[in-house]
Amino acid sequence: MIFCLPAVLGPDELAAINSKLERAPFTDGAGTAGWSAREVKKNLQVPSGTPEYEQIARIVREAFMRSGELQAALLPAAATPVLFNRYGQGMEYGPHVDTPIMGSMSNAVRSDIAITIFLSDPRSYDGGELTVFMNGIASQFKLEAGAAIAYPANTLHHVTPVTRGVRDAAIIWVQSQVRDPAQRELLWDLETAKRQVFTREGKSPTFDVISKSRANLLRMWADV
Repeated sequence: MIFCLPAVLGPDELAAINSKLERAPFTDGAGTAGWSAREVKKNLQVPSGTPEYEQIARIVREAFMRSGELQAALLPAAATPVLFNRYGQGMEYGPHVDTPIMGSMSNAVRSDIAITIFLSDPRSYDGGELTVFMNGIASQFKLEAGAAIAYPANTLHHVTPVTRGVRDAAIIWVQSQVRDPAQRELLWDLETAKRQVFTREGKSPTFDVISKSRANLLRMWADV
């Protein structure tokens, strides 16, 4: 399931992050890539541990945690620290699959889902589309600043070359309580149906049956 959500970050949050990014140090993004991905990763990222990083990472983490739709769709059990990357002119990230286990033994996270939160106005740069391959089909995404896309981290994906301007983004990888993406999609469909039925008819017998089915499927499938 590919899930797009607008306005995960509000205008004030975006302004604060972009102001900090103007002054933040950047390092070669290949430093955090696996040995094969280093061959195709040509971008920059903000090193963790700097004052700028801690301030903007907190903003993104809080936005992710307060998004009820992201929480319901992804069912997060754990998440990686936020990564901030930048693609200037001529930079790209070729086709790759994300590292399946991220972090160290004490804080390892299985990367079920990747989240990209776009930070740059899409009209300010050319290229830089996130391209995700699923079922033999390539889909490209270039969202408004503040919007997020969540997609299975086990897919081949890449960022096309930036030919004008600068593309900034925040990345988070999530370990879900439900490992199987097809099961997560079914649970999200039931959650969507629940909300639609409740909006139309309140807490009706139909709503109760859908709620019971979703709750019991989550109980059956959750890995906690």
